Amino acid sequence: MSILAGEINYNKLMVCLLVWIASSMPPLCAQPSWQLRTVEDGIKIYTQTVADSKVKALKVECEVKATASQVVALLLDIPASERWVCHTRSCILLERVSPLELYYYTEVSLPWPLSNRDFVTHMRIFQDPATKVVTVEAPSVAGKVAKKNGIVRVEHSIGKWIITPLKGGDRVKLEYSLLVDPGGIIPACVVNMFATEGPLRTFRNMRRQLQLPKYRNADVGIS
Repeated sequence: MSILAGEINYNKLMVCLLVWIASSMPPLCAQPSWQLRTVEDGIKIYTQTVADSKVKALKVECEVKATASQVVALLLDIPASERWVCHTRSCILLERVSPLELYYYTEVSLPWPLSNRDFVTHMRIFQDPATKVVTVEAPSVAGKVAKKNGIVRVEHSIGKWIITPLKGGDRVKLEYSLLVDPGGIIPACVVNMFATEGPLRTFRNMRRQLQLPKYRNADVGIS
C-alpha cells in the first residue's frame, strides 16, 4: 500500500469516528427549557429541570426602579441581606478582596424538623463598558469556614445576577438564576416554598430596600 493510500484510509477512519461521536452526543436543544411558574407584581419566576439533580434550577426576572449602581450597592451590603433575602438567618462578610469582589457566609433557616443550611459565596462583579450591563457571579466555595454541628453545608451552588439598564436611566431589568443542591432530604413542599414563595418575598423586599437613602446615591464604581 502506498503512503498516499494509507493517508486516505486514515482520513476516512477519522471522519467516520467523528461522525459516530457527533451522533452519539445529545443535541443541545435536548436541554429542558425554562418553565414559567408564577407571575406576581411584575415578578416572573421560572424553573428548569436539571440532569442528575433532584432540585430544579430557578430563574427570576423583574424590573425595579433603581440604577445599576444602587442594585450593586445593595448586593455588596452583606449584613443587609438578613433584612430582605427570604429565609436568611445570618449573613456575614468574611473577606473583601476588592471593591467589587468579596467572600461572605450565609445561614439559611429551614422549618423544623429540617436542619438549617449554610454556605460561603464568592461574589465577583463585572460591567460591560459598552452596554453597561452588570454581571454578578456568586458561586459557593469550600474551605473558608469550618462546618458547624447541626447545620448542613451546601456544597454546590451557583448564583448569577444580570443587571440591565433600561431607557430613561432610572430603571433596570434584573435576571437572577440559581442552581443549588441543598443536600440531605428535603420534602417537595419545602422545595416548592423556596421556588415560589421565597423569590416573591425576596424581590418585593428588594424593591423596598432600594428606596432607602443609603443606596440612593451610592457610589460603588458602577456607572
